[in-house]
Amino acid sequence: MLVLLFWVTFAILGDRITPYDPIFDQTQDVLVGPSSDHWFGTDRLGRDVFSRVLAGSRDILLVAPAATLLGTVLGTAIGLVSGYFRRGVDDVISRVIDAVLVLPVILTGVVVITALGSRSPLIVTILIGIVFAPLVARTVRAAVLAEGELDYVQAARLRGENALYVMFKEILPNVMPLVIVEFTVRLGYAIFAVAGLTFIGLGIQPPSPDWAVQVFEYYAFVDPYWWATLFPALAIASLVIAVNLVADGVREVYER
Repeated sequence: MLVLLFWVTFAILGDRITPYDPIFDQTQDVLVGPSSDHWFGTDRLGRDVFSRVLAGSRDILLVAPAATLLGTVLGTAIGLVSGYFRRGVDDVISRVIDAVLVLPVILTGVVVITALGSRSPLIVTILIGIVFAPLVARTVRAAVLAEGELDYVQAARLRGENALYVMFKEILPNVMPLVIVEFTVRLGYAIFAVAGLTFIGLGIQPPSPDWAVQVFEYYAFVDPYWWATLFPALAIASLVIAVNLVADGVREVYER
């Protein structure tokens, strides 16, 4: 949680607390390795890599959580409908979900973004959210199927409550812990998805100090300019590991 809060803090404050301006501050030291003046070295424009790494969490922590939230909301709604109505409705939704789950996230992103001709963060957010929705829907559907057999659902139906009331007022609160766990788990995958699309040039664009942008710009020059790639890559790893550990903690809390 401390690691996650660390990156969130720098995502919010950005260049207001970094040693150098991560985008525009250019020094005379070009592609200089780590030193006392530049702890993580400098890039080909003389920008401080340490400052760029600290500020690099902003875009990914805007896009990934927004995409995860969109996917969780859509997936929860679809799972509720599918699990509650069952039979024909469930069959149709389940077949659509199976078809979508066959498509890899990155491949889908390449096709959709190329077809739309837009690489804006909004498009990436919507795309990842839609792709993640079936994953959440499948999990929520299984929980709703189990809840639908319990007495409180049958009692609500006998009272004459409509389907929307039963789904969102009766069943949803009881599956909400599962939804929260799904959100935290999918957030880690969303970070990887955003980083992956950015790495191949279809996500966040320069001059953003985004970590994947930095890795993309210098991965072909690891030898000898290893610092320009290593530190942003470690930052991505630290954020994903932190999110996954938080997700494990949340899951353990709700499984007790």
